[in-house]
Amino acid sequence: MARKIGSRYTAHQILGRGSAGTVWLGEGPDGPVAVKLLREDLASDQELVGRFVQERSALLGLDHPHVVGVRDLVVDGNDLALVMDLVRGTDLRTRLDRERRLAPEAAVAIVADVADALAAAHAAGVVHRDVKPENVLLDMQGPLGPGGSHPALLTDFGVAKLIDTPNRSGAPASGARTRIIGTPDYLAPEIVEGLPPRAAVDIYALATVLYELLAGFTPFGGGHPGAVLRRHVTETVVPLPGIPDELWQLVVQCLAKAPASRLRASELSARLRDLLPMLAGMPPLDVDEPDDLDADEPEYEETPAAAPGEPVRRRGAVPLVRGSATDSNRDTHTSMRVPGPDELAGGALGTARVPRPTGAPRPGSARHRAEAVRKRRLVLGTAAVALAAAVGVGGWLASGPDEAPPQDSKRTGQVAP
Repeated sequence: MARKIGSRYTAHQILGRGSAGTVWLGEGPDGPVAVKLLREDLASDQELVGRFVQERSALLGLDHPHVVGVRDLVVDGNDLALVMDLVRGTDLRTRLDRERRLAPEAAVAIVADVADALAAAHAAGVVHRDVKPENVLLDMQGPLGPGGSHPALLTDFGVAKLIDTPNRSGAPASGARTRIIGTPDYLAPEIVEGLPPRAAVDIYALATVLYELLAGFTPFGGGHPGAVLRRHVTETVVPLPGIPDELWQLVVQCLAKAPASRLRASELSARLRDLLPMLAGMPPLDVDEPDDLDADEPEYEETPAAAPGEPVRRRGAVPLVRGSATDSNRDTHTSMRVPGPDELAGGALGTARVPRPTGAPRPGSARHRAEAVRKRRLVLGTAAVALAAAVGVGGWLASGPDEAPPQDSKRTGQVAP
């Protein structure tokens, strides 16, 4: 059903849902557009809307071939909407869901496009703050690039800043940040530690996306969001088998814990494009997801304390759109308090999850459960045999070492006297 967005635009049908609202196919004075209608709770916050309007000039000024351009900002009653260029294609998450992992050449070409977009944004003083596959669109009508990749465009500039404001996250009046709002798998360590986001956080997130495109999983993801945040700070990334050393060193540098050690976006783009010739024809990596980590990591409180007598409710991820179901931690924003130093230092520095050998059963799968049942039966059977042997020896010892234990007539076929 069509709905009016301001006086100039009409939204016709839903194209998808993002971390801040719903994307519609719309029509404007100059033809088709994409309209991102932001969440109702965002649109009703007048102070927040005022801040976002102040960012309008920066958003409208981002003009780059690999940036989804913002044409207009509409504030109309309870509607707060971004009117953007319409990209005929799909997002990178959808392609990952379909293919699981990409060939290195295609993965590097896509990430190089996004690095170009970030370089333009950073030069304009804009930090994206939420780089992830959901925010990378693939233009299916554009010319094919290396590895058969479609041109990649980065979208949703300014949305993370819109959501992540001190007053909305419960910070004290002084402005000190006490909560984290972001997508856990892609958050840089300095964000987890409560530092203000700089351009380097986008490089860390983009390197995480590159790792995911190559491996099929993120380097520090899995389990409770609090555990994911802790791994970003305390663990090192696991090498991927079969990846060229030059590419791997680039990934490691951009996943450095220290922001100053990471490359700038322009440097990352140039070095990735230099690697494209050596990646031509290389198939996707032969690696499977690592075993899931146990959920015994410390859980950081995410909601206000419950009233006496009421159960404490914890949530990992919040829905993308009010009233909708949560999909996964990867494509949602999570609001959490900044963990304290003692929580982040709760374990020694270690290495993140080791990839599972190809062919091994995936945790939680039917094959994995059947294997677990078989192992349990084997252990119980072994324990029963050991117990029976122990009982027999105990009876022999009780009767004395010089007396032979009585024979079982049923087992031997003899008749007892």
